[in-house]
Amino acid sequence: MKLNNKVVLITGAGGGIGQAAVRKFVAEGARVMLADLGTDDTQPLVDELGSDLCACVAVDVTQDDQVENMVNACVKTFGGIDVFVANAGVEGEIGDIMSTDVSNLDKVLAVNVRGVWLGLHYVIPVMRDGGGGSIMITSSGAGVQGSPNTACYNASKHAVIGLMRCAALEVAQFGIRVNTVNPGAVETRMMTSIEDGFAEAGAGDFKALVEAGTPLGRYGQPDEIANMMVFLGSDDSSYCTGGVYMVDGGNST
Repeated sequence: MKLNNKVVLITGAGGGIGQAAVRKFVAEGARVMLADLGTDDTQPLVDELGSDLCACVAVDVTQDDQVENMVNACVKTFGGIDVFVANAGVEGEIGDIMSTDVSNLDKVLAVNVRGVWLGLHYVIPVMRDGGGGSIMITSSGAGVQGSPNTACYNASKHAVIGLMRCAALEVAQFGIRVNTVNPGAVETRMMTSIEDGFAEAGAGDFKALVEAGTPLGRYGQPDEIANMMVFLGSDDSSYCTGGVYMVDGGNST
């Protein structure tokens, strides 16, 4: 198994991509700490997969002390961290820059950028002391493109690519690899929320527009994103760092 005896910490583990990733990691032999804002969506998965393989912790990734506690809980439970998936994220409100309140920007950046930075801040020393590891940050197709009415989200996903590239250079000396996974439109709660936001703004059938502009002609599935995460977490990607890995059906081509 590709992740046999590896310890994985994943934020946003209760979401669609997060849960798919947890299942894939466990199937490949990993032990996984599931972190999310609460445990309502993660504890059932722990119960299903087994407490010998999984545990969960509640964390607000914008809060310094809670992120430190999350990392400490993973180390205490499983003995270290080999793979860190900084996956927690929010989409924010749909609206143009002129009409959107700055509070929306603050909220999105707090979760999507500050939350990633705090995760790196506390995980990197653990990985360094453990002899290395793999870190992946969930960016987005929005991290490499612009689009109207989602400036706060796009800006945050561009920003974490910058964080990734800086971190990759800083930690290569410790045997730590850092990459981003950039999903396109995926069948998740977040995409449903985005579709609803565009519909309320009078933009029509957002899903149909996205699928029409995607060479593969469809939304992705959470398992397809999780497959890339397994690759980047495993030794199959041992020479991959500082990379932006698109999983978007060709939408950014």
